[in-house]
Amino acid sequence: MLPGIRTGALIATASMALAGFGVAVGAGTAAADTCSVRSHATKKDASTVGVTHVYDKIASNESVGIGTTVTYTVVVGTTGVGNPYVNTITDFPPRGFGAPVKATITAYHAVGGQRTEAVTPEPNAGGWKVTSTGWFVNSGNPVTLNITYPVPGDLRTDQQVTSGGVGVAGTVGVGAEFPNLTACFTARKPNIGEGALGSMDNNGLGSSDGQLSSTGSITDMLGSVLRSMLGS
Repeated sequence: MLPGIRTGALIATASMALAGFGVAVGAGTAAADTCSVRSHATKKDASTVGVTHVYDKIASNESVGIGTTVTYTVVVGTTGVGNPYVNTITDFPPRGFGAPVKATITAYHAVGGQRTEAVTPEPNAGGWKVTSTGWFVNSGNPVTLNITYPVPGDLRTDQQVTSGGVGVAGTVGVGAEFPNLTACFTARKPNIGEGALGSMDNNGLGSSDGQLSSTGSITDMLGSVLRSMLGS
């Protein structure tokens, strides 16, 4: 999904009770200066054997129409030579959100390279998990989860909505739980046609599809962040 870009890694040990942590953040109103559309974390300790793992979560837009949908992107990768396998990613939506309506995983395959496939999320400790026998990760091939939720119709215009965090499981050394790996958007009135279509973004019709209104696309932003990190 991010060709040529070195992303980061995130993953939990196979023995962890993945993502069973309590996430306190919800769909309440956040302070105006704390509503960040993305968050980023790294892990480098004895368990990673000198390799830095990086973790990102991004909301599909800085502002989202009430009653439409929002997609959260979770990126898992590594900046070094370690090649972990991810077998579970759990996403925690904002409190009060319903079940996801769509989810895809983009991961490397020995035949075909990076490939995007639909997956079926299952409930897990208050969040929604997707699982595999093992998604391969290396410095050029992250694992990316895109998971889409309906936005409740009872939100207030200009309400800032913060998601929960992320939990990941996989091979030993890459395990992590991130209750603070959140993403925030501001609720707004839906654009013309969004209500009838469910979500113009979800159907590929919206002017904001894949965009962060003042910061460019998710891919552009992630690329910029990772280039900056790898250059330091």
